[in-house]
Amino acid sequence: MSVLRATLVALLDLVLPAGCGGCSLPGAPPVCSVCQVILDEPPLPWWPTPVPPGLPPCRTGGRYTDVRRELVLNYKERGRRGLAAPLGRAMAAVVASGLPPSPGPVVLVPVPATAAAVRARFGDHMAMLARGCAAELGRGGIVASVAAPLWARPRPDSAHLDRFARADAARNAFAARWPAGSPRTVALRDAADAGLVVVVDDVLTTGATLAAVAAQLGLMGAPVAFGATLAATELRAGRGAGLTRSGYADGGDDGAPTVYRR
Repeated sequence: MSVLRATLVALLDLVLPAGCGGCSLPGAPPVCSVCQVILDEPPLPWWPTPVPPGLPPCRTGGRYTDVRRELVLNYKERGRRGLAAPLGRAMAAVVASGLPPSPGPVVLVPVPATAAAVRARFGDHMAMLARGCAAELGRGGIVASVAAPLWARPRPDSAHLDRFARADAARNAFAARWPAGSPRTVALRDAADAGLVVVVDDVLTTGATLAAVAAQLGLMGAPVAFGATLAATELRAGRGAGLTRSGYADGGDDGAPTVYRR
């Protein structure tokens, strides 16, 4: 999508919304009552299979199918920025579900996007989502802030990569934005000591990206408590395999290739 077209789509979405972002029902922007019920489903613990090394515990809003998939795609790829508010509230519910009672300050770290992705999507969609999430957590009495300590190196689009290629692409995809010992790095470390660091992303597939981000934050002295996503893909490892609601495989031991459903 060109920058001009993305700009026009974003403006039209605010002035003349295109209906529900989940089912396209006219006159019911940004999310109709039926789709909102799906968006409000209780968050789930989730693990990809296999679990990549270094992946922190993960929680997700639900499976990346049907309504939830359309909401994410409309927001992320099609310029429906009017969905930032409802998706920010949904992300806040996922984050809150993983917090202990009476938590201290929470630091949200959105997975950074490459410069090319930011240009193509007319903005950093995860940074915007994280800010909305922090605001919603604040309305619920949880002190939350957003930090951007990492930057993303150029890398290929991972949408059509298998888990091995995803792991290779993610391994060196992120680097520290701030030098060691800089005031911002020290502030991040202090925030991690005082509260919880949570990495937020839109979709959990293989977990390679979240693991890579967690590794970099760990090197900066900010260990990640858990990762939170709006949705998670289901992985099928061979014939008859599936995932339980907690995300663990319950079949598929015939050695067939893993298939990713997006």
